[in-house]
Amino acid sequence: MLRRLPLAVAALLVAAFAGLMLSKTMPYYSFEKGIHFLTTKSDATNDSRLFRLGFYVHITTALIVLVLGLLQWLPVVARRGEARLHRRLGQGYVLGILALAAPSGLILARFANGGLVAQVGFSLQCVVWWATTWLAYRAARQRLWPRHVEWLVRSYAVTLAALALRGESYVMFYVFHTKPIETYLTVTWLSWVGNLVLAELLLELGLGRYFLREILGRLQRKSAASEALA
Repeated sequence: MLRRLPLAVAALLVAAFAGLMLSKTMPYYSFEKGIHFLTTKSDATNDSRLFRLGFYVHITTALIVLVLGLLQWLPVVARRGEARLHRRLGQGYVLGILALAAPSGLILARFANGGLVAQVGFSLQCVVWWATTWLAYRAARQRLWPRHVEWLVRSYAVTLAALALRGESYVMFYVFHTKPIETYLTVTWLSWVGNLVLAELLLELGLGRYFLREILGRLQRKSAASEALA
């Protein structure tokens, strides 16, 4: 029970963040140009069809894959669900990132405030996000389950960069009193690179083996039992 407590706390944190992001995302669906984050963009950027396409695709799909990814990592879903449900959730997560969230993020990176440093940082984040998700998908297709879990941990670490970016920005600005531009350019990189470093440390400590046993192991046993009863 105690071993699962950190995972439960992390899941509640991600769920709360998803709810917060949903509440902040909804006003944008009025499609007005001069609200919230969009006020930081120039009129030319706000008038760009490419930017607006990337923006609305990204804010929608990034939130969806955040939730789908969270459901994938919850052992309670594996205990109550079935292999088909896990596979469908995984397919939605992978397709959402590869086809929509990461490509639209590259569009937004082109229009990022902060110049070349921010543009390169966000672009690399999207490339790494796409690559880690693709490698996780390929490992699943090859039935290399330990590798599949490890790459998914890395992929979801990048998915959680949005959460890290906001948390790190708050700490840097209000605790360490950094300047806004220093805060922004730092978290542009730290949010996803830091998450990947943390993911590697957790994998070394056995997080991948835990998920392999608690989620994929349960699903495989349940699938085998269903086949035996058929």
